[in-house]
Amino acid sequence: MTAKITSKQETRLSDLFRDALRTLGLSKDEAQEIIKAGGALQEQVKPILQKLAMVDQRFGPGVKDFEFTVPSDYKHDTQLDQFAARTKGLKPTYYWNDALTSANFAKATNRLEPGKTYKAKIFPILSKVSSEDCLAFLRKQRAILVGGQGLTLVQDEKPDEFPVGKWTVSFDEKDALWEDAARNHRVPFVFRHSVGDWEFGLGIFEKPWNGDDCLLCVCDL
Repeated sequence: MTAKITSKQETRLSDLFRDALRTLGLSKDEAQEIIKAGGALQEQVKPILQKLAMVDQRFGPGVKDFEFTVPSDYKHDTQLDQFAARTKGLKPTYYWNDALTSANFAKATNRLEPGKTYKAKIFPILSKVSSEDCLAFLRKQRAILVGGQGLTLVQDEKPDEFPVGKWTVSFDEKDALWEDAARNHRVPFVFRHSVGDWEFGLGIFEKPWNGDDCLLCVCDL
């Protein structure tokens, strides 16, 4: 059974309603009219709240929840190339997609800030979903889309946090992703093998994701 709403959550929701009300700049008479129509107001607000509160059952609760700090010498523009130069020759690197380069993913939507600490979660995908579904879920988590640069940085800093036997996907907006010769937009992901090997590959935005995949979700603290 789902746990009941907490008093802290109730207070926070009340604050949100209060802030929204203040931004309207209502007059005394306008406010009184809304009060008089209280029952109608509640009926109109209920479906909006229910829609916002819907939990997408196609995604599971976070299996990993951790923080990581971006190194002070982190360089977004060369992250993928520098990571590849250090990683491709290592014994645990079972596979590296050569299209995973700084040039191909130069249009990244967000840049991680050197020295800053972020929150990261990894959510399992439980059933077939589209890339648009994944982006909608991440937006609901208030995620920062960090693409291949963020994925490789997190793998470098916190490799033990990645689920074993799963592809962990790091999204960006579709237009920021590299488009291959077949006009597919490619999404960076990594696979962690149980024996300690890693695969660094590129999925396809236009194809569905399933129970073999997880989502990397990076947020501000």
